[in-house]
Amino acid sequence: MLAVAGLTGGLLLTSPQPASAANLIKNAGFETAGADGMPYCWEKSGWGDNDFTFEHTSDAHTGAKAMKVTLTRRVDGDRKALITESTECAPTVTPGKQYDLSLWYKTTTPDAAVTLFRHDTTAGWQYWTDLKTLEMQGSWTQATVRTPEAPAGTDRITWGVSVYGTGSATTDDYTMDQVPDVLPPATCTATADQCANGRWDVLPTQNPVRSMHSVVLNNGKVLLIAGSGNSEEQFNAGTFTSAVYDPANGSYKVIPTPKDMFCSGHVQLQDGRVLVMSGNKAYPVVGGHGYEGFKDSYVFDPVTETYSKTNDMNDGHWYPSATVMGNGDVLSFGGLREDSTGSVTAELFSEAEQQWQPLWKVNQTWSYWGLYPSMILMQDGRLFYSGSHVFGNNIPGTGAAIYDYDANTVTQIPGLQNKDQRDQSASVLLPPAQDQKVLTLGGGNIDSNPDGNRLTDVIDLKAANPSYVAGPPLPQGTVDLGNGPVAETGNQGKMYVSAVLLPDGKVLETGGALHNRADPVFESSLYDPAVNTFDPVAADPQARGYHSSSFLLPDGRVMSTGDNPGNGTWNHNVSIYTPPYLLKGARPTITSVIDTEWTYGDTQRITVDRPIAKAELIRPAAVTHSSDPNQRYVDLPLSVDGNNVDLNVTSNPNLAPPGWYMLFAVDANGVPSVAKWVHLQGPAALSASDASAHVHTFADDLTGKVTGQGKKRTSQKVPATVSGCDRHYGSINVCVPTAFPATVKKTTAARCTWLKANDYGRLKVNGKDDPLGLDPNNDGLACGKGDLKKRS
Repeated sequence: MLAVAGLTGGLLLTSPQPASAANLIKNAGFETAGADGMPYCWEKSGWGDNDFTFEHTSDAHTGAKAMKVTLTRRVDGDRKALITESTECAPTVTPGKQYDLSLWYKTTTPDAAVTLFRHDTTAGWQYWTDLKTLEMQGSWTQATVRTPEAPAGTDRITWGVSVYGTGSATTDDYTMDQVPDVLPPATCTATADQCANGRWDVLPTQNPVRSMHSVVLNNGKVLLIAGSGNSEEQFNAGTFTSAVYDPANGSYKVIPTPKDMFCSGHVQLQDGRVLVMSGNKAYPVVGGHGYEGFKDSYVFDPVTETYSKTNDMNDGHWYPSATVMGNGDVLSFGGLREDSTGSVTAELFSEAEQQWQPLWKVNQTWSYWGLYPSMILMQDGRLFYSGSHVFGNNIPGTGAAIYDYDANTVTQIPGLQNKDQRDQSASVLLPPAQDQKVLTLGGGNIDSNPDGNRLTDVIDLKAANPSYVAGPPLPQGTVDLGNGPVAETGNQGKMYVSAVLLPDGKVLETGGALHNRADPVFESSLYDPAVNTFDPVAADPQARGYHSSSFLLPDGRVMSTGDNPGNGTWNHNVSIYTPPYLLKGARPTITSVIDTEWTYGDTQRITVDRPIAKAELIRPAAVTHSSDPNQRYVDLPLSVDGNNVDLNVTSNPNLAPPGWYMLFAVDANGVPSVAKWVHLQGPAALSASDASAHVHTFADDLTGKVTGQGKKRTSQKVPATVSGCDRHYGSINVCVPTAFPATVKKTTAARCTWLKANDYGRLKVNGKDDPLGLDPNNDGLACGKGDLKKRS
């Protein structure tokens, strides 16, 4: 965003008025004139295709002058009068501090908002966020709002009112004051180690189902979906299960499940129900087909705790993505079809029609995105494929891309490190969503089975031509290679990473394993987006590798469940992490929420029992296989009047897609309240909002390779060993790796020793082939005594 005109000291027509002792703004009432019809220390700014005027008007709240910005025609963009972006005029700020902004205004349009920019000492001036949507007012009205904490590296800010619809906004008498520190330092309520690193507790009651899908419901309970639970016996018996866990009392209720939802996709719909798409039609057959995905789709109702069927998808999708869009629709990509080939069909579930759309109504590029591709909704409605996926190599090219559904184009994004070793890495849209930064963590590759890595990458999707840059390496923990935990060495990291957004604005990364379904890694850390660092904390004592998941509960704790090593066993133990912020003394309490039904651009009032520093909406988890592309943390700028706090809701539904959210209030020590549930409305609210006005010019100058709609095709060929398991050995729920870790010699003795150390037990050879050389005496039993004598 570049100002189209600016003022300097040499252009002054009269002497500047000094700011008051508290007010950090010069010429806050526009009384001192400048040049080009603008007041001293104010400049014209804006972008897009529109007709506009700036008027230094005499229609003032106090004094003789005010500022009026008018749009008479608009296709896109906005216009605004901002404090001049200069060291002379832009107010100085301190990183970590907050500021109360106030102004008086009159408007003839509902499309006006307080917009904030910041000066980064390294990157220069950049858009920060929209703070507050202004209601239409025919007489002078005061608006106040509190900024988020100034990010590290910020030395100055500028702000003003943007007009992004036809009509005008007249403003006057701006003020800006630093918010005083009001809370005493936190008080530790546990041991010093726990207060620094948090605490893990293993619950006394086990998870009754082999769940690999975890969805936090809008009543605070958790839907745990297993389907067959990666068990051939349960699949053949038609035993498909789910459970609902209630954190309030620790109970589980097993739910009848109509089909094998093992490795399905899922996402919360606007009304709080859970859309579950595809699943497992068939397990692989040695010498024949691989996994097969069915076309069926279901909706789970948290009220009745039952599944009901929707219409079918156009294609099968075992391991599909699921991303909710700003209008409530769901887009889905990737996975395996009913014939085991890769699906190249994009699918769209219509929020308005409550059904999957026929193929002719869905834009197609006929691209194969792989399995569980992480597709994150950007603030302008495009999708960012982060490079996180499941099984083997990444897609061709750079391994990351921006997908524009409306334009039907894919643009490659550079910078992702070792793009073919990001199998079961994790990706998250960092807090707050308004910053549009994405973090990827760890990963491996089940085809070549190297050590899981320590790689992290961060991308700023606000940049004109965004590119990943290397982040700090993941901290190392201990790894159990079969003889108990030992310290990781060299570049050892982990795959099967879980990443959870926390209400204090940090990210908990936890769990993982060093190799394909083996060698669990015990390590957890907190990533702080503000300073781009990891802080090691207490590690989950339970193994959390393949088919594990971790997610935020409404009380601010994190729940971790599952682990399915290659020997076919399942970890039914459940762990709960209490972060350090819950050991810092009393928590703030949201004592009332005036209205739980919210719409975009709203100002919503809550009351709290003591001062808070921030509030946010966190979308409840729907996670599987390290993947939850819908996870997001949306900042709610505050307007504070004692214990009454007005929350300013974004006008952009792409930042906070419609649905139910957990509302947290957080104090200056980072201690969160227990969440309240609020419902952000979707399509009905969008008529009063133009999301494009808040897009600005992010990612608008991409230079990567662009592809459009390709030639229509049926599918992508995928090997039957896509899951990294050689089905020539053992039962279907046992995974003998197609590639052993590099430390294991390619001999019968070495491989059999590794299998024994990992508790694989007796392995029957399926068929006559022995591709891994585990049955040299051909007696149909792998790693028998005769095999070890015959070949070492």
